[in-house]
Amino acid sequence: MLNTVLQQIDANRQQSLEGLKAFLRIPSVSTKPEHQPDMERCAQFVADQLAACGFAPQILPTAGHPIVVARNQHQPNRPTVLVYGHYDVQPPEPLDQWTTPAFDPSVRKDENGFDAIYARGAVDDKGQVWCHIEALRAWRQGGGVPVNITLLIEGEEEIGSVNLEQFIRDHKDELQADIALVSDTNQFARNVPAITYGLRGLVYTEVTLTGPSHDLHSGLYGGTLHNPANALCELLATLHNPDGSVNIPGFYDDVRKLTDQERKIWASLPFNDEKHRKEMGVPHLFGEAGFSTLERKWARPTLDINGLTSGYQGPGAKTIIPAKASAKVSMRLVPDQEPKKIEAAFRRALESRLPKTVTLDIHVHSGAAPSILPIDNPATQLAAKAVKTGFGIDPVFMREGGTVPVGTLFKAAMGIDTLFVGFGLSDDRVHSPNEKFDLDALHKGTRTAAALYAELAKLQV
Repeated sequence: MLNTVLQQIDANRQQSLEGLKAFLRIPSVSTKPEHQPDMERCAQFVADQLAACGFAPQILPTAGHPIVVARNQHQPNRPTVLVYGHYDVQPPEPLDQWTTPAFDPSVRKDENGFDAIYARGAVDDKGQVWCHIEALRAWRQGGGVPVNITLLIEGEEEIGSVNLEQFIRDHKDELQADIALVSDTNQFARNVPAITYGLRGLVYTEVTLTGPSHDLHSGLYGGTLHNPANALCELLATLHNPDGSVNIPGFYDDVRKLTDQERKIWASLPFNDEKHRKEMGVPHLFGEAGFSTLERKWARPTLDINGLTSGYQGPGAKTIIPAKASAKVSMRLVPDQEPKKIEAAFRRALESRLPKTVTLDIHVHSGAAPSILPIDNPATQLAAKAVKTGFGIDPVFMREGGTVPVGTLFKAAMGIDTLFVGFGLSDDRVHSPNEKFDLDALHKGTRTAAALYAELAKLQV
């Protein structure tokens, strides 16, 4: 049966591409209120496509953008897979840096000479959601997918999935499954497909120091009080040691050590430090001493300043001592670090080092626990077989440095693990102008999605 489905997918490549173009033309930018009608139109588009695949879709409201939930006819004694994705996209700005308009999909060669489709959302996450929709369409034509499936396609991932947790808890019974499946990650490299078995967690904060009640003339008042911008720089500088490690007491207490198996697998991956350095455009690599680049990216926690704001930043000069200075600071976490515990340690460190000359406010914007599903888990091994069917080559096993909070959310709310099987490439310019999705990855990702349903039907329930 699977061979018939794969043949159907192979025969429909151009038709599938045209369908994806229609999906990408909808400017479903979740962060901008003026796109609310587009969000509703996009949710309806997804629902219509799933209905055409033989599913029973619902467009369910939240306090923000709607969520599409669709189910096939669930049968007893079959595993149930919860497929998650999102139909919202990042804002396309800066518009002048797009070669072709962000919501006018264009197929052309990428810088390496490979065919790709360019548009906002091409790979994050509409293109990868489309792989699953097309796989389900082929299964319907091939006699019906052999596993119970519930799809949850939300419209707020790009703004932090602010209403998803409550939605899952409110609909826990109808969403219950044996395993969750997410395609919102990458291959390791072109023609090196991957199972992503671990993701880092996150604590994202904003630190604000306040000095005088208002901006002051730096000539009249300079030297008589502590400039909050100076104080912030001094405070932030204490958060790292010279060897690149994070200088917060207790920060590394719960970090899970890499296994010998993981080190062996990672060392065999086709990764080159010098190539990586050139791709990033930096004169030298830098990171925590004693670890390889991949270990720093995937298995070590980090602390980074993501933004600094203070004083006058317009053209020309304005000689002031600013009243406030702020910084956005994120910490990426690894198993078994807990966001609340790291947040508390971060807060204690800043409070203990704060000069008496300024006041401190710390606002936590978001937090998510790290997630990991062992390589030898039965679902992971079944997914590896599906990837080989789809791509014609065994996948590698990798972690990623980013955060996909939905994995830990499914675990906390419903007690189920999440498989991350994505098809993107590291040069797809996610969140940037000229976002793309490689057409070969689109096709092989669709084949893999179809094979995943056949393999996951073998799960013991």
